[in-house]
Amino acid sequence: MTPPRRAMLLAAGALALPGVARAGAQLEEPLSDAVRTALSAAVAERAPPKPSFARTEERLAYLRWLGAASDRLKRRKAEHHVRVEFLETVWYESRRAGLETALVLGLIQVESGFRKYAISVAGARGYMQVMPFWARLIGDGDDRRLFHTQTNLRFGCVILRHYLERERGDLFMALGRYNGSRGRDKYPNLVFGARRQWDL
Repeated sequence: MTPPRRAMLLAAGALALPGVARAGAQLEEPLSDAVRTALSAAVAERAPPKPSFARTEERLAYLRWLGAASDRLKRRKAEHHVRVEFLETVWYESRRAGLETALVLGLIQVESGFRKYAISVAGARGYMQVMPFWARLIGDGDDRRLFHTQTNLRFGCVILRHYLERERGDLFMALGRYNGSRGRDKYPNLVFGARRQWDL
């Protein structure tokens, strides 16, 4: 079986179990003071502004993406305004962290099945299944805020960016670190398979 076909089958398997939160036992690793300060600053900024574009073509491309992504997400989030607000926030937070929006949506699909209040057996929370220790390390210590949409997405994107930098741009290894399964291929392949569904 080819690797792309295998990844698609694994992603399909993840979708077949929508009630399962897939976060692994992500490890709490020591952070230097400089890294902790930088990550704390990265999660502390204000709410996302409404997107603005220098050119009409960019705005139209964004609106086309938003419409297509909203249609695709409809069966998981029925209310239009909730769906659009979620997608706008994912778009903003992924770009703010320098990540592909399709990748972040794929990760959310695998991690929580787009469930805002998902909790894994390891205790990870929300859409991006953020471990509570991150609230203590780089947040205000209140891990209940990890169920707030923007807070969860911001933490998740900042953490994934941090792991990507730790792994020197190796997305496969960064995803494994995010999931607590570094070096094993099951989780990264699930995310890569799900990402293709959001590459609109």
